[in-house]
Amino acid sequence: MRLELGKIKITDVQFGDTTKVENGTLYVNEQEIVNLILEDEHIKSVKVELAKPGEETRITPVKDVIEPRVKVEGPGGIFPGVINKVTTVGTGRTHVLSGAAVVTCGKIVGFQEGIIDMSGPGAEYTPFSKTYNVCLVIEPVEGLKQHEYEAAARMAGLKAAAFIGKAGLNVQPDEVEVYETKPLLESIQEYPNLPKIGYVYMLQTQGLLHDTYVYGVDAKKIVPTILYPTEVMDGAILSGNCVSACDKNTTYHHQNNPIIHDLYARHGKDLNFVGVIITNENVYLADKERSSNWTAKLCRFLGLDGAIISQEGFGNPDTDLIMNCRKIENEGVKTVIVTDEYAGRDGASQSLADADPKADAVVTGGNANEIIVLPPMKRIIGMLDYTDKIAGGFDGSLRPDGSIEAEIQVITGATNELGFNKMSATTF
Repeated sequence: MRLELGKIKITDVQFGDTTKVENGTLYVNEQEIVNLILEDEHIKSVKVELAKPGEETRITPVKDVIEPRVKVEGPGGIFPGVINKVTTVGTGRTHVLSGAAVVTCGKIVGFQEGIIDMSGPGAEYTPFSKTYNVCLVIEPVEGLKQHEYEAAARMAGLKAAAFIGKAGLNVQPDEVEVYETKPLLESIQEYPNLPKIGYVYMLQTQGLLHDTYVYGVDAKKIVPTILYPTEVMDGAILSGNCVSACDKNTTYHHQNNPIIHDLYARHGKDLNFVGVIITNENVYLADKERSSNWTAKLCRFLGLDGAIISQEGFGNPDTDLIMNCRKIENEGVKTVIVTDEYAGRDGASQSLADADPKADAVVTGGNANEIIVLPPMKRIIGMLDYTDKIAGGFDGSLRPDGSIEAEIQVITGATNELGFNKMSATTF
């Protein structure tokens, strides 16, 4: 599959009479977005606000972040199986409003939404302090259940991102990036002397608002399978979960998975990037065994020499991570795992809930229990009344002056397990 990503660089966002892109500025018609979101009878109201890098602005509680895109050439459309019909994506041309994002906000779960600061020390921990954000503060109708509220907010964000993305349909991109993965036999013949590397992409699927969607299907209903990397880059995987903000993969993270980008950068040079194996993170032991067995089998089937395994979440999914690592290694395939740590505020506690001697090559996104003080902000998009209960917060986290003392766990993307952050650690 060959995919062209046309990057349209967004350097400002403003409200306007028409939703369009002009000279790097994204203009958004507020009323059109409100009307679009309020088509859903589950939503009582939506407030559209703009947040720009460097502003003294705090966005919270954050549910998801989505990059606006539009399909220009090739089969399918943006967010297949959800916004558009189920058609295999990953080929043709897609235009990207690079630097723009749709941020959905709502007190859905309360303890597992996040914070994005557009300036100050917290801004250094999240990539979304650098994006020009169209924020949707979504209020549900009275009596709506949490899972219905999550579904409504998820759809609102995807609909808004698809609508805004259309503004880039006829805009000349600032740059075009080309990615291609050939069928397995062709790829092996093209680079016979390079090590064959695959990417095992663990998706959060523990249920109870811990969901990820593949072509619109809840991934806990799938068995591990193979995707072309360009399918992921073209919107085949969407976030629907409410795990801790620091290591949650938002839809934006899936659209811009840095592991996939980095493997493509080295493809044909010092490695042969064969493809992506997606697998789920389960609750019951039998399901964990089934998925890890299949994942290891697929690694062997593809004839991989090495595999990178990324995790989403912590605690229970640590077991899935280590199972995958051990079983893939037992197939003779070398592994590197990408995770983060919950090692206590002093960093002295056990980092993962599970371990194995074969997991001896580890990349970490940092320690989520590290304490930070976020200064007060002049402007709040959303609300702060839940701050003491958010994962990483505690009684008294929200101070009278509006500052917040909490673990970096509260910051969206702070210890992201795709490596989409600045945190890590080294051994000497």
